[in-house]
Amino acid sequence: MEKAIALLSGGIDSPVAIHLMQNRLDIIAVHFHQVPLTGEEEIDKVKELVKKLKLKKVYLIPFAEVLKDLTTKCNHKDYFILSKILMFKTAELIAEKEKAKYLITGENLAQVSSQTLSNLNVITKNLKLEIFRPVLTFDKQEIINLAKKIGTYETSKGPEICCLLGPKSPSTKSNPEKIAAQLEKLELDKIMKESLNKAEVLES
Repeated sequence: MEKAIALLSGGIDSPVAIHLMQNRLDIIAVHFHQVPLTGEEEIDKVKELVKKLKLKKVYLIPFAEVLKDLTTKCNHKDYFILSKILMFKTAELIAEKEKAKYLITGENLAQVSSQTLSNLNVITKNLKLEIFRPVLTFDKQEIINLAKKIGTYETSKGPEICCLLGPKSPSTKSNPEKIAAQLEKLELDKIMKESLNKAEVLES
């Protein structure tokens, strides 16, 4: 079975997306956490989801320093788009290491700021690997119903902390050239590899 790297947040959508792809791909999860800006409960929540999904491997990657770098060097309104691109690019480094061909995400069209059609398009254009978005067109209630059915809802529900450093009025439309210019302000290879080197890898 071919491998894929799935972005696993502590929210409702990404565990459902992983579940929907599990019978087609061998999935390795990656979670980008914000400890010490958040407490260890963020990681505990993800570990619980990994157990419920019966995933064999997960990378827990410290990303607080990378996200803080974004807030100081880039246009804050583009924070969610840029942070998602950085997560995916780091996931691509893991994919290379794990010989995985695809990425999986729980992105859901227009549900939150980075997930407008314009922004998803810009995110995709910045990546090399194909992205599967299995819950892209799902209604939120459909996702919640599926989460309850597979037993992840109670663990996932509650406030998400991905917005911790985000702007109050994020960009809902983005320009590929402008986003590329923002990314050039960052030492991408350096910050991604530094985060990856600090990753905790759990296997079962």
